[in-house]
Amino acid sequence: MLMFWWQVCTQRSWKRPYGVGLLVAGLDESGAHLYYNCPSGNYFEYQAFAIGSRSQAAKTYLERRFENFTDSSRDDLVKDAITAIRETLQGETLKSSICTIAVVGVGEPFHVLDQGTVQQIIDTFEIAAEQEDPATEPDAATGQEAATEQGTAADQGGSTDEGAAPMDI
Repeated sequence: MLMFWWQVCTQRSWKRPYGVGLLVAGLDESGAHLYYNCPSGNYFEYQAFAIGSRSQAAKTYLERRFENFTDSSRDDLVKDAITAIRETLQGETLKSSICTIAVVGVGEPFHVLDQGTVQQIIDTFEIAAEQEDPATEPDAATGQEAATEQGTAADQGGSTDEGAAPMDI
């Protein structure tokens, strides 16, 4: 019997198995299913799930939104998937070259969206984000006005920290 050295490391119950996690999507008479097969050999069914490095932010996003998925259109689900991916980026720019989107559904066979289509969807997010930025600027101006008012109150001898303990000098 030929046994490789890495197999020896996984033949004991206290050893961590080598392997990869795998997300499997499928469709049957009862609807769409998503299964996560973990390296230990266990598998679990999820409504939405993310794996990989920095996937916790994506999981959190999906957990907040998954109740809306049953009423969502295909395009909305793709947008949610891309948004979940964006949540994992730490200062990086989302590009179609670093993500792949596959779709399976009733009346729609399994297929992978081409990079051009994915990039168009990402670009619509960028345009939407730019349009939302001016809407958030008045909040920043309001915050600046509040800071100015607090500074003025402090200059006039008034206290802006009601109920704060005095500092010992």
